[in-house]
Amino acid sequence: MSALVMLGGVAILLGLAYRWYGRLLTRRVFPIDDTEPTPAHQLRDGRDFVPAPAPIVFGHHFASIAGLGPLLGPAIAVIWGWVPALLWIVLGCIFVGGVHDLGCLYSSMRTRARSVADLAYDVAGARARVLFVLFGVFAIALAMGVFVINIANLFAPGAGGAEGGHVPEAVLPSAMLILLALVVGVLFYRYRVPLSKLTPPALLLSLVFVGLGVQYPITTLGGAPLTANLWTYLLLGYALLATLLPVWLLLQPRDYLNSFQLFLGMGLLLGGALAGGFTITAPAVNLAPQGAPPMVPLLFITIACGAVSGFHSLVASGTTVRQLDKPRHALPIGYGAMLLEGLLATLALLAVAAGLGDAWQARYPDWLTAGKSALANFVHGAGAIVSALGIPIAIAKVFVATVAVGFALTTLDTGARLIRYNLQELGRAWNLAPLQNATLATLLAVGLIGFFALLKAPDPITGELKSVGALLWQLFGASNQLLAALALLVVSLYLRALGRPTLYTLLPMGLMLTATLTALVIGMRNFALQGNTLLLGVSALIFALAAWLVGEAFAAWRRGQRSLTCSGGDWQYF
Repeated sequence: MSALVMLGGVAILLGLAYRWYGRLLTRRVFPIDDTEPTPAHQLRDGRDFVPAPAPIVFGHHFASIAGLGPLLGPAIAVIWGWVPALLWIVLGCIFVGGVHDLGCLYSSMRTRARSVADLAYDVAGARARVLFVLFGVFAIALAMGVFVINIANLFAPGAGGAEGGHVPEAVLPSAMLILLALVVGVLFYRYRVPLSKLTPPALLLSLVFVGLGVQYPITTLGGAPLTANLWTYLLLGYALLATLLPVWLLLQPRDYLNSFQLFLGMGLLLGGALAGGFTITAPAVNLAPQGAPPMVPLLFITIACGAVSGFHSLVASGTTVRQLDKPRHALPIGYGAMLLEGLLATLALLAVAAGLGDAWQARYPDWLTAGKSALANFVHGAGAIVSALGIPIAIAKVFVATVAVGFALTTLDTGARLIRYNLQELGRAWNLAPLQNATLATLLAVGLIGFFALLKAPDPITGELKSVGALLWQLFGASNQLLAALALLVVSLYLRALGRPTLYTLLPMGLMLTATLTALVIGMRNFALQGNTLLLGVSALIFALAAWLVGEAFAAWRRGQRSLTCSGGDWQYF
């Protein structure tokens, strides 16, 4: 099948979904009143609550939710065939992920930036809020730990270069993008220089540094080799610093610039598919790959952020809502950004299904290899497609790697900031003053991420301690999708309390809850058979927290919740 035909069909479906289903949602389920002030104006403080132009907020939100998820997930799930992966990406982002993201952003916007966890307190009680916060902290820390592992391996020099998943050439452009973002943030917010004058030179310079990165790969620091382990500590230090800085100084402008890089990358992939005439060489359906778990329900878990992601609920109700300037921006940012992420996941699927050409079978011999080499496969395949435009393959691969790293970094510091917010919520819920301190909460947040990034377990064959990054991806997918199901459950309770239709959120919630709990049971069985007590315990903890929270929510639903009304911008019971 032609790659271009596949892309064209997906783009048309997503465009129709935004025009029809997105607008249906904002009429029937999440009605928008543009006369109401957003929390960014109501609670403006110059640090976390900062109203920003729609392009900046869209850039922040899209850069934060994209990350490595929509790149790695499809690059692994293609082992079951490109048809089932594509079907879940398209249907998932339209009817599950988009509804989830819009619902969480809308609910938070209408309740003075209350997080989904705080909303759980309103509709299901104090225990539900604490359980949701604990689950959210655990899920984000796990996800960010996986991201740190992948970025560290990509930055570190190693055998095979980009073929082996090592691109130290991406270090320089990634670092300089951070510096450019700091400059843009200061010039825009302190000196009022218009974005129209700042954006073109910043983007041009970012591309120049991609070329310089190819010539000057950074492999040492002070004479010491920059190993993956050292990069792990450097990335954790970066997350700490970025989380302590005000959002206007680094997070907003870096995400804004990064979004343009991604748009360019997506455009180059589209252009390469058109110019290169690529055809899909991966099998359409492969129900029994060697060593792979059952496709159902693991496909839903593996695709992860390309179709739906619980992490988005925390971004939407954590950082995005605090920057939203107008209520009408909720539709393009909440629903539209998820559809665009679905297109990104489709491009990632195309990169490995068509860009690898005849090498597909050699790169996907079994499940374990597919998981370990997912990022390398994506960089290689996407680089090959971009090079069809006449761009040298070395520069194409570095650019693709830089885009992937850039989005992983934006998600990393957004994730650390969200953990900080959640830990502070726990401090308020338990009256623990030290936990409410922003600096201490940030240190704990980065420490939790570091725990998973540095986590090692004995090899079942040799007994040698090894990183569990590949196995953590399965747990990340399960916890992340389970978080999405729980967020949809909370939004459904909120809608029920307001007398709004709940079918649009309850159906996708039921699907994700069933799929993720089943996948967790399968994973726990496998860990038990392998004798991996560490990951078995982590899985059991995820399952227990989720089951308890579901029980609290269904108890609230069964006993009936009092209605909610809005008085002076604050939601109250009556």
